[in-house]
Amino acid sequence: MKKYNIPVEATLEVIGGKWKVVILCHLTKGTKRTSELKRLMPGITQKMLTQQLRELEEDGVIQRKVYNQVPPKVEYSLTEYGWSLEAILDSLCTWGECHLEKNGNSSMLISQVDQS
Repeated sequence: MKKYNIPVEATLEVIGGKWKVVILCHLTKGTKRTSELKRLMPGITQKMLTQQLRELEEDGVIQRKVYNQVPPKVEYSLTEYGWSLEAILDSLCTWGECHLEKNGNSSMLISQVDQS
């Protein structure tokens, strides 16, 4: 069992990295297919997206639903445990908006987070 010096280390173990919080923010807007997530995050490679989704699923934050059809259909959504991160994710988005405005970089925001 891994040991941590402070609880935030455990949090970062689950949501740390460049893409996990972005994935989670998109999933707060609803269930998404892998292709939808890839479209919303053009800078991520397919390999990295798959890896991040697997790790989030292993940590119990998201769930993967596979439909028995051809072609295969897979959807991702937040678990109840994942929804417990909603306030943290909202705070991170708010802080990011303030940071961009503070530095006069609000025009660097390409678009608002997916509203679908």
